[in-house]
Amino acid sequence: MSMVDQLPNLGRESEMLAAMGLTSMDDLFSDIPEAVRRNSPLDLPPPQTEEEIWRDAQRLLSANVPVNSRPSFIGAGLYANHVPSMVPMMATRGEFLTSYTPYQPEVSQGMLQAMWEFQTMISELVGLPVANVSMYDASTAAAEALTTAVRVLNRKVEQKDTVYVSELVPEHRFSVIQNYTQGGGIEVKRLPHTEDGCLDMEAAKGAAGSCAVYVEQPNAFGIADEGIALLKEILGDTTALIIGVNVVSLGLMEAPGHYGADIVVGEGQPFGIGPTGGGPVYGIFACKQDFIRQMPGRIVGLSHDTDGQRAFTLTLSTREQHIRRHRATSNICSNETLIALMGAMHMALLGPSGLEILSTRNAAAAMLTEKKLLEINGVESAHPRASHFNEFVIRLPGPAEELCQHLDRRGITPGLPIEALFPEMESNLLLVSCTDQTSDGDVTALVAGVSGWVEEVSA
Repeated sequence: MSMVDQLPNLGRESEMLAAMGLTSMDDLFSDIPEAVRRNSPLDLPPPQTEEEIWRDAQRLLSANVPVNSRPSFIGAGLYANHVPSMVPMMATRGEFLTSYTPYQPEVSQGMLQAMWEFQTMISELVGLPVANVSMYDASTAAAEALTTAVRVLNRKVEQKDTVYVSELVPEHRFSVIQNYTQGGGIEVKRLPHTEDGCLDMEAAKGAAGSCAVYVEQPNAFGIADEGIALLKEILGDTTALIIGVNVVSLGLMEAPGHYGADIVVGEGQPFGIGPTGGGPVYGIFACKQDFIRQMPGRIVGLSHDTDGQRAFTLTLSTREQHIRRHRATSNICSNETLIALMGAMHMALLGPSGLEILSTRNAAAAMLTEKKLLEINGVESAHPRASHFNEFVIRLPGPAEELCQHLDRRGITPGLPIEALFPEMESNLLLVSCTDQTSDGDVTALVAGVSGWVEEVSA
């Protein structure tokens, strides 16, 4: 008799299934659709030598096209701003790479101070008193901001368990918001925009009395909506105004905290790291004091030790590893601290004047590119009366996807078809994004490519 047979209740499949109220393994996986189940072994090659694996890896990696290897005008939330070489050099120091959670502050003062500096910079950037050490990305930050507002304000408002989200929040971000809110029984309503791409301020009045309103500034079309500055007056004090920002734009645009934002979130990626295939990235989250107890993530605080010297420590940690699980406000754990610290390094190297210059270069590149494209017969601005930061939408005489494929074969990435962000919108709309890395040569190549394509489709 084997050792397993001598342990009658250990690892017995049928008994384990019975304990769960199931009769077969098929019952266990019944929630997984048949179409996505794999009933046969994976089609993998036989074992390989190290040299063969390396050759295969190089072959696969060579299929990628680095964004900086060709004229590229794709953005939509991830932007290829220049990152000083000092940033990755500092970030690869062992003190940062080997750090996880500073549970022992007495031996983690350097890392804690770096986190505290990051919080301070974000707080100053967005004009709010408190910032955490970062979120996973802009989408989770937006979703967490909405659930935070519900926890804080639900008893004070008429439209309980209700939040409003701009209809120009891209589908990929809105799906994250839905995932976070549906479990909590929160109703999400959409706020419409006018034809010029700006928020419908009359419709926004209906959101007064809800827990929160989430809008983005600039929005997904790159439009800097002046009406957003008046939104808090419409909503009142009991409805939280949550603003999603493009962090680089704050070198030119007013900090949201100065015009009434209660919570500010956004994608920090333009500071510290390039697009890198979509990740890793980090989200920012800052708020007023009223929301601090329900803020997700972690906060580093500055205090003093027994000798009167400055000392840093984790002041507030609302995640489930630090407090009782049922009292946790979020499962945000590892967050993106290393990437966030790269952002802090980048911001520190820029300083206020450097940030203004970077922001100006982004805006100027977009203005020049839009001007040149609109000189092409058949190309129109989708929002001619709006102001833009570093992105804008043009209307083409044919499908935007066809233009992208046409220019991709010629080594140019002209932008992103709007239907990739909003499937219900026209197929001939193209989102064009510019950064400080957009050169005159890039613009010339784009204009020539678009002009040639327009002539072909118009013939």
